[in-house]
Amino acid sequence: MSKTARTMSEVILSLRNAQIYQRENLVLSDVNLQINLGEFVYLIGKTGSGKSSLMKTLYGDLPLEKGEGSIVGFNLKTLKEGEIPFLRRKLGIVFQDFKLLNDRNVHDNLLFVLKATGWKDALKMKEKINEVLVKVGMETKGFKMPYLLSGGEQQRIAIARALLNDPDLILADEPTGNLDPATSVDVLNVLKDIHDSGKTILMGTHDYALILKFPYKTIKCEGGELFEVVQQHKTSH
Repeated sequence: MSKTARTMSEVILSLRNAQIYQRENLVLSDVNLQINLGEFVYLIGKTGSGKSSLMKTLYGDLPLEKGEGSIVGFNLKTLKEGEIPFLRRKLGIVFQDFKLLNDRNVHDNLLFVLKATGWKDALKMKEKINEVLVKVGMETKGFKMPYLLSGGEQQRIAIARALLNDPDLILADEPTGNLDPATSVDVLNVLKDIHDSGKTILMGTHDYALILKFPYKTIKCEGGELFEVVQQHKTSH
């Protein structure tokens, strides 16, 4: 199958009649969602709408108790504790608060992830680190400690970290939540470039200005349900 044919047909994330719980509270019911290889999809909704719980279910932090779900080839319903690290290797996860290790520089933050996920060859690790830093425009910052970087730079490093194992899907949960509007646009441009290179992205956000500036398919969590939002294009009268 050609790459184009594969891209058009491959479902990378599927939820059918899924119930999303936060502890014992049902936060989203009858969730039906499909994301195909190569799509960029926003997940929007107010705080408490179930957005983060849905994200956590997708990367194995919360169990899928009811309904069907598969992501990057893993069955979320039957996912075992021991499979979660392997699932996360096929996902690139970007958090709102960066989650960088402040006791080591940028290069060693990335090296830590590679070693933890089974990389052994020092030269290959060095090449991979350089490659992902170039992708996010941070190739000169490898020696810097994270706390010496701006918020936008830290989030670029977090995105670089998410790319290390060439993930099938990037889950970005409020990646611009701690950033000012101009920096948010910079970070979105980085994600757009990564998407344009063929990566699939699901991004949780409540920043409507970004959605207007970078319009992609948008799914909304509201009133315990999930539905697609049709973008309103302003027409001149």
